[in-house]
Amino acid sequence: MHRARKRFGQHFLHDSAVVSRILEAIDPRTDDFMVEIGPGLGAITLPLLKRLAELHAIEIDRDAIRHLRERTAWHPGFHLHEADALEFDLSQLRPPQGGGADAGKSGEAALRVVGNLPYNISTPLLFRLIEQRQCIKDMHFMLQKEVVDRMAAPAGSEHYGRLSVMLAPWVAVEPLFDIGPGAFRPPPRVRSTFVRLKPPAAPLDIRHPRQFSTVVAAAFSQRRKTLRNALRALLSSDEILAAGIDPAVRAETLSAADFAALAAQLARKSAAPPSADGHVPPK
Repeated sequence: MHRARKRFGQHFLHDSAVVSRILEAIDPRTDDFMVEIGPGLGAITLPLLKRLAELHAIEIDRDAIRHLRERTAWHPGFHLHEADALEFDLSQLRPPQGGGADAGKSGEAALRVVGNLPYNISTPLLFRLIEQRQCIKDMHFMLQKEVVDRMAAPAGSEHYGRLSVMLAPWVAVEPLFDIGPGAFRPPPRVRSTFVRLKPPAAPLDIRHPRQFSTVVAAAFSQRRKTLRNALRALLSSDEILAAGIDPAVRAETLSAADFAALAAQLARKSAAPPSADGHVPPK
């Protein structure tokens, strides 16, 4: 029996009822072009292979890789990549020719990404994937419930914070269902949530991503302070007002669009040229 490795943040899913709910939520079609991150021992991989003509998987644990190769040798369309998902370039994967409505069309988002993400690297991994969003159609992940609560929180709510704002321009977050610790081996000390991430219906154009990141970080580093005080080193009260924001409010009351306006004001102040490449700022 393969032992979960703490340094990889491994908690292997084993509950068949949970796996069935995951498959129902993903609803994989035969010609979907899908990538699984962290397949582990194959709890989700094997059911996916029964429905897909082709599946790519990214795994860093060599022992798990050996186990997976043995269990998936029957499927000619399974491609296992031994790599760190934080460094993997999804654009190197190419949809099969003629495989589905979205496959093979230049410039279109074709990849469907799924996974039980290691909780110790989930946030940086999410931002790494968002950097590659041009080739991603949707994402379905198992994540720590507390993280998903923060990802999905609306402005003014208890869990709203830096992560909520930094994700908002790039993805719409839809929590699907919670999962208890007993569904995993070894059981984690937290509850989990299965979540769907898709491009937002009305994408927010972030023309100054570095300033956006800077303003959001500063505002939430002292979230109990008003913007006037939290952003003192970046913007004056008059400059905050010029962005259409009341300097007496706190960060948790602002939308991502409000932070984009503050970022634009900071960019004007520093005479920084706008970004045209859609670069995603660091978390």
